[in-house]
Order: sequence, then structure tokens, then C-alpha cells
Amino acid sequence: MSERIRIGIIGYGNIGQAAEKEAASAPDMDVRGIFTRRAPSSITPANGEIPVYHVDDAPAFIPDIDVAILCGGSVTDLPEQGPRFAGMFNTVDSYDTHARIPEYFEAVDAAARQAGTTAVIATGWDPGLFSLVRVLEEAFLPRGTSYTFWGPGVSQGHSDAIRRIEGVLDARQYTLPTDSALDRVRSGDEPILSTGEKHLRICYVVAREGADQAAIEASIKAMPHYFAGYDTRVTFISPEEMRERHGAMPHGGCVVRSARTADNSKQLMELCLKLESNPYFTASILIAYARAAFRLNREGSVGAKTVFDIAPSYLTTRTSEELRRTEL
Repeated sequence: MSERIRIGIIGYGNIGQAAEKEAASAPDMDVRGIFTRRAPSSITPANGEIPVYHVDDAPAFIPDIDVAILCGGSVTDLPEQGPRFAGMFNTVDSYDTHARIPEYFEAVDAAARQAGTTAVIATGWDPGLFSLVRVLEEAFLPRGTSYTFWGPGVSQGHSDAIRRIEGVLDARQYTLPTDSALDRVRSGDEPILSTGEKHLRICYVVAREGADQAAIEASIKAMPHYFAGYDTRVTFISPEEMRERHGAMPHGGCVVRSARTADNSKQLMELCLKLESNPYFTASILIAYARAAFRLNREGSVGAKTVFDIAPSYLTTRTSEELRRTEL
């Protein structure tokens, strides 16, 4: 077997816990440590032999980690952690604030180039897999329109964004595609659809005792890049109801291209996901791009990268010869 990739996990929430198990199941990876802002003694890894350290101790492990998987949220964690850790390790993250990816890329790229590391940003399924599909659809069918529908399911990024609001103890945000809009696209039409026409956002929130629920709801609905411009509905529930009814994290979505080729034929291209576990699917993609970050860095390709910059052969454990023999 080729050289094993030494993995560090930064953050141990839903994504971090999933990333630990996915990395452990990869044939070419070893998890060397988990790094947390909490007291290390409060963390119990799935594999009890994996050591847990405070995140501030990470610089001491630069010689021992090949790729750090950044598992923080996009609202406040990754804007600080992305550049910081790209200055120490090769990294991969699932930054998902679409509108701010260009500025995030620039900050991470500057840190990675100075350190000679490779940082793959904004992986996952959207941005990430769906980003690739949108580019392929447009390249293959240039005379048309692409549509992205998210859900039905729990958005981890949007749920995390709500939890950052003062007075919020816990939150789940469900994104639901509008069936009538999806049906119009699949019929071969190319409708002009506003953001609000394509999706409904349902938010379940546990507020702290005495918190101003009206202010929390207003903050949610006005949040740029997350809820502003959407039909957003907020319901306050008890911690017990959150545990009993909203513990699972399914998700999914579709990317659809409605187009015509030069003979005026209608062409429809579509990729759909139905995910029983959003965190584990996202973590599985992070693992593949961690492999790519390691390989690219060994080749001397440094700086920030996105999914557009990385060939599929860097993601898989199979050799190029195997891919040519079995997949072409």
C-alpha cells in the first residue's frame, strides 16, 4: 500500500465526528489527533485510542499531520480558522457561504502560499459536488439554464447560523424545494424563478429562558446569505421536542439543466441526492479531497484550491491505470 496519510481533525461537532469515522475506514489514512476548543477531557472519540488536544496546541503537531480537516461552521469558525490552519497544514474544509467564497479563497490562498501548503476549500455537496455538476452541465449544454434545488432536509450550515444568534440554545433548519417550481423545470421549460419561488425554509428553534423570541425570529429572517429573500418560517419548540423529533439529519437536492442543442432538441440533465445523513456524506467528500490535498502538495502545487482545480483521479484510491481499465 502507498504511504498513509496522517489526518488531524479540527473541531468535533457533527462533521468532526463523521470525519473521524470516515477517515478511519479509508484504507490509506490514519487519524493522528482531534483538536477542540472544548476541554479535551470532555471529548470521547469513537476510537478511544485517538488522542484529543486543545486547538491552541495544534502548531506543535505540524510535523505529524499531513492534512487537517477543518470541521467548523462557516459563519464564524472557518473565516478565522481557514487562513490560520492553512498557515500550518495542508487543509480541507466545507465552507459554504456561497457569496463570500471569493474573499475566503483569497485569505486562505495567501496563508497557504506563504506556508507552502495546499488548502482545498468549499468542498461537500453544495458547494462542492453540485458546483462541479453545474459547470459540467453548462459546458456540455451551453444553450440553457441551470437550476439548483435543495432539500428536503436539514441544512447544517443554516442550523449553525441560527445557533449563533444571541438567545438561541439549539436549532434545526429544514430546506424544502417547491414542487411546482421543480415540475416546471423538469417539463423542459426554462422559467425565471426567484429565490423564494424555489425553496421554503422551516426553522425550529429552542430559545433560552427569557430570550426575546420576536427578536430572534427577526434576526433569522434578516440574515444575509442564509434567510433574507426566502420564505422563512420560524417555530419555537422545547428542548425535549427537539431531541425527540429533530435528531436525524437527512438532506438532498437536485441540479437540473434545461437546454437545447443545435438541432433545437430539448435536453435535460439532472443529478439528485437523497441523503440519510448529511454530516456523513459531507465528511466522505472531505476525506476524498483530503487525499487530493496531500497528493497535490507532494507534487508542489500549493495555495488554495477549489473542486474546479482538481482532477477526479486525485480523489480516489484507485490508480489511473485501474480507472482507464474499468471506468472508460
